[in-house]
Amino acid sequence: MVPLTDHSGLSPERRAALERQLAPLTLLQDVVRWGFASKPPRDVAAVVVQDEFTHDVVLPWEETRYLVFDTT
Repeated sequence: MVPLTDHSGLSPERRAALERQLAPLTLLQDVVRWGFASKPPRDVAAVVVQDEFTHDVVLPWEETRYLVFDTT
């Protein structure tokens, strides 16, 4: 499982639920498909280039929270 770093102070229950949702996502393709299958659909909000190999992919999650996936 990809480690989840929580900077928003989720409750243990909400964090566990999010971890279960994200556990099967191992490829960027999985993340994008998960986002579009969500209700409401979540599209990639931004891609932040870290270097030639690493990008952060940002998706809205709920309210004012976003999920950031580190991809290499």
